[in-house]
Amino acid sequence: MQSQGMLLSREEQTKITRVLVKIAQMLAQSGAESRLIEQITCRVGAALDVESVEMAISPSAIVLTTLNHGSCITTTRRVRELGINMHVLCDIQRVCILCEKKLLTNADEVDHRLSMIKPFHYNRWYVVFMVGISCGAFSLLFGGDWPVFFTTSVASACGMFVRQEIAHRHFSPLINFATTAFIATTIASFATVNAWGEQPYLAMAACVLLLVPGFPLVNAVFDMVKGYFNMGLARWGTATLLTISATAGIVLAMKLTGVWGWNP
Repeated sequence: MQSQGMLLSREEQTKITRVLVKIAQMLAQSGAESRLIEQITCRVGAALDVESVEMAISPSAIVLTTLNHGSCITTTRRVRELGINMHVLCDIQRVCILCEKKLLTNADEVDHRLSMIKPFHYNRWYVVFMVGISCGAFSLLFGGDWPVFFTTSVASACGMFVRQEIAHRHFSPLINFATTAFIATTIASFATVNAWGEQPYLAMAACVLLLVPGFPLVNAVFDMVKGYFNMGLARWGTATLLTISATAGIVLAMKLTGVWGWNP
């Protein structure tokens, strides 16, 4: 993006560059699609009177350059996976709007506003409960009855609890998905073993829906459609590996219990 910016000192341009790459890093780490990262960063740069902002986005790093009347400053930041957080994305977009309305006029004010943004997290037990209820509701939509609903809810809630515990200990997401799928499927298989409900095998199908990597898949498609093929393929590959890991956990649980969910 290019605009006719005002003449900035080297120190001012350096501060702006650091703020812009911080914005891009926060957006990437919170699950934003590549086009949104580029647009928000460039809009803030234009609002802070930078002549041009150029950036390269990769799955593990962001390279950003600001140009102002012949002065060029480039910086790089590593991108670490912190999960999806729409609260952070919305707050950063509010910062962008405040900059464009000139309510934030310099890099120091923007940086201070960014430092105030904290990821919002729901109570973990509330998440466990709601995930259990939502997967149970899917079992009802699939044609299950109330015994299947309760089995699915318990299995998925236990799976979510295991997922939180493993994530808290910073294990690989692949191990996390495989273990969660194994635990949830094993618990749900008791419905089939004990003939709870008319279609107990539905519990095994519905209890692992919490592991569907929908957001990475959607972002992967958006990125590739909009021309960010490296990011799109990386996100698609990540989602595929997560799906394979969950599948491995499901198959292992079925093999150990001898209950195959797709055979009523």
